[in-house]
Amino acid sequence: MKVFNKAYSVAAISVAMAFSASTLAKVSEADAAKLGKELTPLGAEAAGNADGSIPAWTGGITNAILGTDIGKNDRVTNPYAADKPQFVITAANVEQYKDNLTPGQLAMFKKYPDTYTMPVYETRRSFAQSDDIYETVKGNALNTTLSAGGNGLDNFNISIPFPIPENGLEVIWNHITRYRGGHAERVITTIPVQRNGAYTAVKVEDKFYIPEALKGGRDAKKDDNILFYYMQRIIAPARLTGTIALVHETVDQVKEPRKAWIYNSGQRRVRRAPNVSYDGEGIGVEGSRTSDNYDMYNGAPDRYEWTLVGKKELYIPYNSYNLSSTDLEYKDIVTPGHINQEYTRYEKHRVWEVQAKVKDGQRHVYAQRNFFIDEDSWQAGVIDHYDARGNLWRVAEAHSVQYYNADVNWFAAETLYDVIAGRYLVTGLNNEENKGIQFDVKAKRKDFSTSALKRMGR
Repeated sequence: MKVFNKAYSVAAISVAMAFSASTLAKVSEADAAKLGKELTPLGAEAAGNADGSIPAWTGGITNAILGTDIGKNDRVTNPYAADKPQFVITAANVEQYKDNLTPGQLAMFKKYPDTYTMPVYETRRSFAQSDDIYETVKGNALNTTLSAGGNGLDNFNISIPFPIPENGLEVIWNHITRYRGGHAERVITTIPVQRNGAYTAVKVEDKFYIPEALKGGRDAKKDDNILFYYMQRIIAPARLTGTIALVHETVDQVKEPRKAWIYNSGQRRVRRAPNVSYDGEGIGVEGSRTSDNYDMYNGAPDRYEWTLVGKKELYIPYNSYNLSSTDLEYKDIVTPGHINQEYTRYEKHRVWEVQAKVKDGQRHVYAQRNFFIDEDSWQAGVIDHYDARGNLWRVAEAHSVQYYNADVNWFAAETLYDVIAGRYLVTGLNNEENKGIQFDVKAKRKDFSTSALKRMGR
């Protein structure tokens, strides 16, 4: 992958799909000229839908548009605090709305008919990024292609390689490479919730940087085939405190597997962690997710076949500022079966559906995944997961927030519901922390070395 050296860049996880690179042509000058006109700068349909329930995109929200001056390290406040639900979907009326819901969402109403609801609000196309990113994405449309085997990107710069996608591979790449500030640090809480609602909260400190954001910028040799550097340190509960994970995320993970290490506080040593990939168990989540469930989806592309199903209109979590409110405690959010849906917000948005099926001769605990990816942000809003018997198993939702202080889209929370066992995982909560996501931060390359891992564990 060729990444041009700019001061900002995308936090990209890894790619998902093996596809014939010969089918992935660059778009024409005429098609690229549509970006910023009939298409948004990132490739969504700028116009609203036929009945007006999805409005036209008019630029999204930024500090300048809102008339605010919130710093990159400050918490954002809810710009839509006056909005009220237009209606609430319940088990009693879900049939009326089923055409705009995923099979996984419908399964949640069936599983929890007395408690699961979806408050649906006015659709606000809030997504926005900087003019520099828009210019870069247009350049990608004209220049970026997949490298052989579909495991890397050639002539790629910063974010969104395929704003005018032609297949499922290109759509998934856009989710993976969406721009989220280039570097960030945060303290978040992950909560695996048992069937009866019991839980032990796991607090983690994590940080990730793309090479361009490190002091000194990208090093052509040291950062070859590196997408980003990531570190996660568990700081509570006491039994897990001191466990630290370090990841050097590679672009082509078939050619060069993800480099991961774990520091175990009990053993006081660093060891390689080859299982931090694919369907290896996630760290500190009591078996409630796989490694590639993090960030809704991440991972090497080689185990799945990918199909672009098409575009549809769905109710997905969006503008979830209420869920990130510091007025809430985690006990207000965590309830048996699912999070307290009173604090959620759903809106109708156009999404791309991509279906992933495990290839013959390969294996994964998820035999099939259906992705529903927001056309504006390229963020996966909902993912339905199926087991080897074809049964719906887990349902993931990304409760997104537009951080207008940094022109990026991130999560107030990710949820992953096990509709068979009745357990779930909610991660990314930050309500009880002193600080929100810190976008204006600095680090050195040596801060993401195994030596740094040992020092942190002492």
